[in-house]
Amino acid sequence: MQGKKSVLRVTSLFFLYAALMVTCRKDDKQPDYSYFISKEYAVSYKTAYINNLIDIAARAYPDISNLKQFVKSDVDVYKLTYKTSVSGNDVNASGLLCVPSSPGNHPVLCFQNGTNTVNSNAPTMYVINPLYQLIEVVASMGYIVVIPDYPGFGVSSQTAHPYLITEPTVRSIIDILFAVKEVDDSEFPGITIINEYYLLGYSQGGWATLALHKALEQKYSDQFNLRGIACGAGPYNLDYLFQSMINRASYPMPVYIGYIVNAYKAYNQFTNPVTDILKEPYASRINSLFTGIFTSDQINNQLTKSIPDLFNSDFIEGFTTDPKYTSIREALIRNSVSAWKTEKPLFFVHGGNDSHVNPLVTENAYLEMIRAGASSQTCIKEIIPGLDHGNGLIPCMTKALIFLINQRNP
Repeated sequence: MQGKKSVLRVTSLFFLYAALMVTCRKDDKQPDYSYFISKEYAVSYKTAYINNLIDIAARAYPDISNLKQFVKSDVDVYKLTYKTSVSGNDVNASGLLCVPSSPGNHPVLCFQNGTNTVNSNAPTMYVINPLYQLIEVVASMGYIVVIPDYPGFGVSSQTAHPYLITEPTVRSIIDILFAVKEVDDSEFPGITIINEYYLLGYSQGGWATLALHKALEQKYSDQFNLRGIACGAGPYNLDYLFQSMINRASYPMPVYIGYIVNAYKAYNQFTNPVTDILKEPYASRINSLFTGIFTSDQINNQLTKSIPDLFNSDFIEGFTTDPKYTSIREALIRNSVSAWKTEKPLFFVHGGNDSHVNPLVTENAYLEMIRAGASSQTCIKEIIPGLDHGNGLIPCMTKALIFLINQRNP
């Protein structure tokens, strides 16, 4: 009996030691990621599906058919979770990562989406949204496509969304780019990311793209080699845009106004109470509207398109000069994207009949970049006649994509 016990004891110790060694070896092989947390497979698209998607879109927007010539491979889409920070607090954030199914060396295209108020409509929450699909399938053209959710959506839905607030927005996008740099061949065998980056965005995403462009070119040029940037219909000068909103009898999208006021108050961007800006019942109501549940149309219905009914008369009269509103003016200026002498190819595009974001914002942004020293051969713009904000999305982004593709393949 004693001999059997000794054998059992030795055998048990052997298997325990073996198990520990296997565990240690597995742990030793785990990469030490600074940003990347996890990935989750979402969906794949075959080239036949991609070509059919483009054909369907081309019925309404014929120019998009020009993209079919660049389709090369199937696409796999993943939900990515990564580390970032918001107002000094560590936060887990999310976004989509779309990769060609074929192995190879690929550049990165980062897309920033426009205004969204519903968490279930965020990129990682609604992967097969046809509009997102049109960006996801760009990976079939040989790009690694990144689509951030932004803080406040996806896995960070409990965080207040920093709507049109520069620092947390740009920080979250740079961090997802760092996360993607960490995981190319280690998480996606055969896929290698080359140091070649393209940026694209529309509306809020156009503003975020220009702000990201400035940060990457001025502070991270040794890490990210920018090759092309395309910004569509962005509110680059928020102070000018806000003035253009309130200096009119009505504005069709009060959701934008409420979103700015609510986010800026949540992030302590100004010191005034909301009642200094908005009339009741709207001043008390907006905090309950931007919770990730209500659509833009539902929020518009809870506000009013009448500017005199929405804003306090003192605010309308004194916004540009009254010291009482200094912190609000300063917040809008601080979160605008000021011009600089960019050396990177930059394309501004905007619908000429945009009633949501005044096309003069783009005209002025372009002129200011030229005055700052940017070359008119490098920095260009196009105002497309007849297009409003919504129906300008696909035509503007089609032109923007072709611009970016041409930067890689002249």
